[in-house]
Amino acid sequence: MSAIDNPNPEVYSAKIDLLSEEELAKRQRQEHDNEVADDIDELEVFDMIRNIEDPEHPLSLEQLRVVSLEQVKVNNQKREVEVSFTPTIPHCSSASIIGLMIRTKLGRGLPENYKIAVSITKGTHNSDTEISKQLADKERVSAALENKNISKQINKRIKDTDDVTAYLV
Repeated sequence: MSAIDNPNPEVYSAKIDLLSEEELAKRQRQEHDNEVADDIDELEVFDMIRNIEDPEHPLSLEQLRVVSLEQVKVNNQKREVEVSFTPTIPHCSSASIIGLMIRTKLGRGLPENYKIAVSITKGTHNSDTEISKQLADKERVSAALENKNISKQINKRIKDTDDVTAYLV
């Protein structure tokens, strides 16, 4: 990677108190109760991606406000998950790799029968339409993930993202 596109990004605090103690206890009971339908929700999806490390900085996508809970949509009836993300600057050269990291993490964490759509929030990147089309093209995504350098970079950034912090109060 060459020069950093955004050497001084604005950094935000990660929200670790997204659930009350009561809601946390309820979710934990549901996770262990095979009799209760356990749909996937926006918070669960957000928790999967929030700690992905930015390609240019040792900060999470949540800390840079690249992803937020409001940018996650789940439709359990259709088995669809949609995530939009917002690069820190309109000419971010890492936007494609960020989208691939989000897509890869969700592909590994969600049930296989869920359709995953990842896109750039409209109007937040100079090439948002083109990159979003690339991320929606399964063949192009597969080809990118077969590239050893890209795959190595993605795995490095998502390897430690299973630490659940959203449920802490």
